[in-house]
Amino acid sequence: MTDFDVVTGAFSYSGAVIASELQAAGRRVRTLTGHPGRAPASSAIEVRPLDFADPAALTESLRGARALINTYWVRFAHGPVSHETAVAQSRVLFQAAAEAGVRRVVHVSITHPSADSPYPYFRGKAAVEQALADLRLPHTVLRPAILFGGNGVLINNIAWLLRHLPVFALGGTGEYRIRPIHVEDLARLCVRAADGTGTEVIDAVGPERPAFGDLVRFIRNAVGSRSRVIRVPGPLIPPAARLLGLALRDTLLTAEEFEAMAEGLADTDGPATGETSLTQWITDHKGTLGRTYANELTRHFR
Repeated sequence: MTDFDVVTGAFSYSGAVIASELQAAGRRVRTLTGHPGRAPASSAIEVRPLDFADPAALTESLRGARALINTYWVRFAHGPVSHETAVAQSRVLFQAAAEAGVRRVVHVSITHPSADSPYPYFRGKAAVEQALADLRLPHTVLRPAILFGGNGVLINNIAWLLRHLPVFALGGTGEYRIRPIHVEDLARLCVRAADGTGTEVIDAVGPERPAFGDLVRFIRNAVGSRSRVIRVPGPLIPPAARLLGLALRDTLLTAEEFEAMAEGLADTDGPATGETSLTQWITDHKGTLGRTYANELTRHFR
């Protein structure tokens, strides 16, 4: 198999949509995945293990690839997996791509990565971007803030909470803005970037940037919730989320995620690179949004 594209995690959330977009463009797809058992029996995607402990096998799996589209990361530390671990493993993957002669890397990062960030997530993302730059591989870095659409977690679970709780607590003012992009818009950016030249960094953001409080109230009205939306001091949100997480057997929201969002790190003021309207999407899916809870730990660790 030659002249193919490699996607990490083609049976996960964003990776699955990216792989589908590549196939729709007539491209052959291979995936590196830690969950080979998730491959549908009818899948045309070639499956190889994402085994960071075997760099030689990773190199062989990448040999002949036109582009590597990398979605690998960890949302939060869990068990032996940490942001520091993910940085080290990303270096192994990029080095394998360089040794395999991959022509281009498309890497999905985050808005506002910074080596000086107080948040391990954002420091780690900056370190991964630097690791890619150090290898001098032609690449595109795409920086989304929040994804929605498909079986995404955040918007769905806000709707689930509004459907099930009598009160929804907003931390602080609720006036901090977010800049979500539809996962299919991100996938289209990835496919275009795989054909790009040179090196570029692009904020992958949609056309709307609502205040978080306004977004919660919009979802509340869309799904017909009677939950009261109230403001509480920001420091109360992480412990409240931990308690809810225990009841749901999940990590609902980390302190880092809340604090970064409240500081505006999920927002940008640049031009939109995605086209899909978040509010229109919520309106179109109000009948099904939040009907079931999306459990992050079940998806990735169980």
